[in-house]
Parts: sequence; C-alpha cells; structure tokens
Amino acid sequence: MISSVAIGLVVAGTLILLWALVPVRRLIATLPPGPVRARWRVMAGMILLFLGGYLAYLFSFFDRHSTLLDLIVPVVFFGGSWFVLLSTTLSLQTALDVMKVSALERDASTDSLTGIFNRRYLDRRLTDEIAAARRYELPLALMMLDLDHFKRVNDSFGHQAGDKVLVEVAREVFRQLRETDVFARYGGEEFMIVAPHTVLPDVITLAERIRRNIEQHVFRVPDQSGEISRIHLTISIGLATLGPGSDDKQSLIRFADASLMSAKAAGRNRVMHASLARTAPDADRTTT
Repeated sequence: MISSVAIGLVVAGTLILLWALVPVRRLIATLPPGPVRARWRVMAGMILLFLGGYLAYLFSFFDRHSTLLDLIVPVVFFGGSWFVLLSTTLSLQTALDVMKVSALERDASTDSLTGIFNRRYLDRRLTDEIAAARRYELPLALMMLDLDHFKRVNDSFGHQAGDKVLVEVAREVFRQLRETDVFARYGGEEFMIVAPHTVLPDVITLAERIRRNIEQHVFRVPDQSGEISRIHLTISIGLATLGPGSDDKQSLIRFADASLMSAKAAGRNRVMHASLARTAPDADRTTT
C-alpha cells in the first residue's frame, strides 16, 4: 500500500512537471529576445533535469517504500512539482497581463495611423515639461508643423495615398529628432514637437533641418488607378518658446499656432517665430 502511494506521488509529480513545461514554452515564445527569455530557457532545462531525477528515483526505489518515513521524498517530489507548475503558470499570466496593460497604455497614447504619440499624450506631456522648465528654470520650445496644400494630395490621389504620406512624413520627421524631443500628431496633417532644454536658435536649426528634409524628400504614392506617382511636398513650421506671454500650455500652443499662420501667410515652406518677426535661414523659399 505504502509503495503504491509513493509510486503514485512520484508519477503524478512527473506528469505535473511535464505540464509545467507548457507555460514555460509559451513564455519563451512570448518574451522578446534578451536575457529574460534566455533565463526561461535555463528554467526549461532545469525542469527537464528534475524530470530525469524523478524518473531515476522511480526506477531506483520502485519497491523500497515500506514505512511512512519512506513517503517523505515522494511527498516532497509531489509538492515540488506543484510549486514549479504554479510558479510557471503565475509567471506566464503576469507576463500576459503586463503586456495587455502595456498595449492599452500604448494604444491610449499613440496615434493609430502614424504610430507616434497622439494629442492626448501631448497635452499631458507638455504640461509636465512646462512644470519642469519652470521649476528648474530651463528653456523649452514648441514646434507646430503643418503640411502645405495637403488637401491636394487627398483630392488627386485619394485618402489612402494621403494616409501613406502622413505615415512617411512622421517617419522622416522622427529621424531628425533627438531622444528628448516629444513628437505627436496634433490633428489631421498637423504635428507638434516639444523640445525640452532648447533655446530659440537651436530650435530654429532643428526646425529648418526638418523643413529641408521634407522639401527634398520624394514621396511615392499610388493614384486611384494603382500607378505610382512621385510627388514633392513642403511643410510650414511655427515656433514658440516658454517665456513672458507664453508661460502656460494654452498660451504656448496659441503662440506656436500664430507663428505657423504667419509662416503660411508669408508663403509657406518656412520656419517662423512670430515674436522676433524673423524666419529661419532660407525662409524666403516658397512652396514647390
């Protein structure tokens, strides 16, 4: 009787360890490449090693359990296998829950078309950056970008082509930014960049680099018949810096918008900071 119980416990523990390999395999498949996934591979190897130990014990002591004391090791084996199963299952569930939360946070803060931040995230981040700039007396700049004559793209090639252009513009602008810059889609064909720790001359240089990059870029878009067309676009950029008259979020945005309207009125395809009544280098360029 005792021998049968002991064998049953060890066999059950072996099956439970095999079961524990299922969540481990899912974890390895779910986690991105890196040290964490490598450690779970080690964990899988250890479980296989334990399985070998369980089987070796089973064959070595198959008929050697005659007293209650002989059940200690089988009970430990059985309990240990449950511990491994619970640990791996909880780890998998925790990883999946974290991924779901991360995906929800990403969806809540990311523009679904371009993949950059959305306006909701921008509003929250701009408030935080202004507070930090005030607290530590640091400069802060804001850029409002708008594609020139973007409606012509939608009218000539269709909205799918227009969406493709917006995605490509976002990618090209993002390539020019620094790690500290916050880039978001403000709405339609308008984008906004928060540039912490940035004074006016530096933000003018950054904005002009973005403007030139878009001007020189060739966009390949399919027309409504499916043929690929090569088009050029330009972008106008309005700047605002934190300071007297623009010391809160709303006034900073209004100032950047006014600067953008001034750039549009002056002929488009230019960078403008209205308070200085000046444009960045090459500001006399007009749209192509």
